[in-house]
Amino acid sequence: MSRVHTVTLNPAIDQTVSLPHLAVGEVNRATAVRHDPGGKGINVASVLADWGVSVAAHGLLGRANAAPFEELFAQKSIADRMLRVAGETRTNVKILEEDGRTTDLNLPGFPADEGHLSALAEGLGAVAAGELVVISGSQPAGLPASATARLAARVQERGARVLCDVSGAPLAEVLAAPVLPDAIKPNRHELEGWVGRGLADRADLAAAAAALAARGIALVVVSLGTEGALFVSSDEAVVARPVELSRGSTVGAGDAMVAGLASALVEGLPLRATAARATAFAAAKLQNPGPHLPGVDQVRALEARVERMAAADWIRAAGRTADQGERT
Repeated sequence: MSRVHTVTLNPAIDQTVSLPHLAVGEVNRATAVRHDPGGKGINVASVLADWGVSVAAHGLLGRANAAPFEELFAQKSIADRMLRVAGETRTNVKILEEDGRTTDLNLPGFPADEGHLSALAEGLGAVAAGELVVISGSQPAGLPASATARLAARVQERGARVLCDVSGAPLAEVLAAPVLPDAIKPNRHELEGWVGRGLADRADLAAAAAALAARGIALVVVSLGTEGALFVSSDEAVVARPVELSRGSTVGAGDAMVAGLASALVEGLPLRATAARATAFAAAKLQNPGPHLPGVDQVRALEARVERMAAADWIRAAGRTADQGERT
């Protein structure tokens, strides 16, 4: 199995604070707190390593507090290709309530510049043809919106495949590039931001994803929270959702889905199997705090139970529900 490379331009230490209920404007007493080295690409690398995939982590890392990341890489045999920069990696505070609701406070981190981007692109010169590069997450201050698209172009020139999980202006730059990525995973809100209109209607959502697939993106995945996710290729569209969801921290669940997509792409799975794999990874991660999968057998069991249906049937089901509501 070829190595997967992840790229994290803006990593973070995730501080997850647990409490019964967040009372805004009042004193809140936490019941627990944990710290996990994270950032979207780091989370993807961590989950892939749990699955047994050979993975290398690229990106930018603050030199002043690199130790937690270095410990994670050593524990999971993740190749450390992160560039050290001056300052501290940011901290993101996740407030987790007993009912599962999570409130994020994303703090600013170190700035970056063109020199950092050039050095990172140079490091990605080691990526081999046919390998998969996953570029995930936000960008630090100082980098242009085109940073992700430029890194993607760098590895595509070497014959590598690219999976992007970015949003906002970086997503727009990626989708405007001469060579499109092989796969993308926006959530509904991020896709709405790109098309410039709401996509609450299932048919509209599926059409927007299909339009991207028609432009040449081999796999378009739109995550829909507890509704599951929409998986679209040029000739097929499937909606997948887990049979059950564990009540736990959702921190990193979307990144676990990206890791599932990456493992499926490396293995060359067909669309329906890819949908089951990615959905099972996201559901399995909920069983553990932090960006970690449970045992392989547990994930396989979840994978076998993922519900899948053709997107056309999913759209029709929404219409039937609306009709019934009008009659009552």
